Amino acid sequence: MQEFGYILIFKPTLKFNEKGSGRIKGNVDAELVMYAIVESKYYSKAIVASGDGDFHCLLEYLVKRKKLLKIITPNYKYSSLFREFEKYILPIPLIKGKVEKKRRGVPAA
Repeated sequence: MQEFGYILIFKPTLKFNEKGSGRIKGNVDAELVMYAIVESKYYSKAIVASGDGDFHCLLEYLVKRKKLLKIITPNYKYSSLFREFEKYILPIPLIKGKVEKKRRGVPAA
């Protein structure tokens, strides 16, 4: 993604070994909201990829400042707090064929 001009921000994660799961946790909600607001003067439009209602305040902020382009949700289920932003919502299944990586010589599923 960096090759296409996206800025990626990495943060420390925690590894939980409960029952041998090796689950990795990196809660980014607060950091994403803060970063998106602080840096908003440097971008014209934002695309938020989440269906999590924790981002309601960020979406509200972006809409008020005419900076929200799209909300990409993993599927058709998302927080009921997003109802007021429905015109911005784009579920991944609607664009899957356009954004998925295709192997040469293998037809898309």
